[in-house]
Amino acid sequence: MSENILSTPWLDIIGLGEDGIAGLGDEAKRLIAAAEIVYGGARHLELAATLIRGEGRRWASPIDLSVQDIKGLRGRRVCVLASGDPFFFGMGATLSRSIEAREMRVIPHPSAFSLAASRLGWPLQDLALVSLHGRPIDLIRPHLQPCARILALTSDEKGPAELASLLTESGFGASRLFVLEALGGGSERVTAMRADAYALTSVNPLNICAVEVEAGERARVLPLAPGLDDSLFEHDGQITKREARALTLSALTPLKGELLWDIGAGSGSIGIEWMLRHPAMRAIAIEGHPERAARIRRNAAAFGVPGLVTVEGQAPIALSGLPTPDAIFIGGGGSEPGVMDAALAALRAGGTLVANSVTLEMDAVLLAEHAKRSGSLTRIELSRASPVGAMTGWRPAMPLTQWRWVKPNNWKDET
Repeated sequence: MSENILSTPWLDIIGLGEDGIAGLGDEAKRLIAAAEIVYGGARHLELAATLIRGEGRRWASPIDLSVQDIKGLRGRRVCVLASGDPFFFGMGATLSRSIEAREMRVIPHPSAFSLAASRLGWPLQDLALVSLHGRPIDLIRPHLQPCARILALTSDEKGPAELASLLTESGFGASRLFVLEALGGGSERVTAMRADAYALTSVNPLNICAVEVEAGERARVLPLAPGLDDSLFEHDGQITKREARALTLSALTPLKGELLWDIGAGSGSIGIEWMLRHPAMRAIAIEGHPERAARIRRNAAAFGVPGLVTVEGQAPIALSGLPTPDAIFIGGGGSEPGVMDAALAALRAGGTLVANSVTLEMDAVLLAEHAKRSGSLTRIELSRASPVGAMTGWRPAMPLTQWRWVKPNNWKDET
């Protein structure tokens, strides 16, 4: 099959800084002037106004409307003005989902992250880079590690104060907070202060924050290993305990970008730890109890994974219409009629299902599935030291049965 390959790119994406066209090279200026249509925000179009000879178009809301318009202009001379590096949390990344790289010509400007690192003298490769622009501020929580350095792009003038408040409330008030405003422009300003002493009353909407993390005695630090302490979670006792959770995450073998269904999620601990493994991870927590579903949402925010989707409803009915999972964990309700069958059918070929049991009823289900479909069956027994009178002895926890199964590519539903 032949493929229509454009001989030259038709879409030019030009990165702009606060210094406007003064910071552009000759080629970038030429491309803007040669464009029939120039897209950008009001600020971008104003900064480049003296160069624009074609039609200037402001971004529509939602932005997808403009993306569709741009796609419809394929073959014409179109230019997009973007902030800084268009492919670093920028418009280039958005356009690349619909337009191939060979159709684009991109001239980036230093990103806000690069400018901030250069102002502070921080090696960029050693930093945690987070975009909070149009995103929940809770996303910064997993990066709050002792002595870490973070650059966080904010949405507007309120962002620095909100970040200072989060740091203070989470036990990181002693952290040094830098607010870097309008970098590269005539109004550039860099202000440093302790997070718990934040006092700026007027901030440029175009700002980025830098944090030198200092953890207080009671700071909520999230260790990097799986199997986080149970006390970090809000729960009513319905939680996969720390040691079992670490073993369960290992059995689920998460890979970057995969989607997990956590059926009978309880506190949401499995889905939360799944998402903490990598920013690209996705998870859906299915929980039938309204109070627990609300608790899962609070836990997700507190752990910095607000993208965890909570579906309030009972399996198997609540599973209908959900996107196909790469992995499934069944921690509660697995012995209810239809739950296991629905989970097995929904799992993608090659995906992994892990089910835990502490009841005889669920044990019977897992033993039957193992006999029918194979997989691996594991018995987990833990004991903890606890007082026995004036001495100490081992107190066993309830034994746990775990079934792990990988769905074969040629699987047929035999139920």
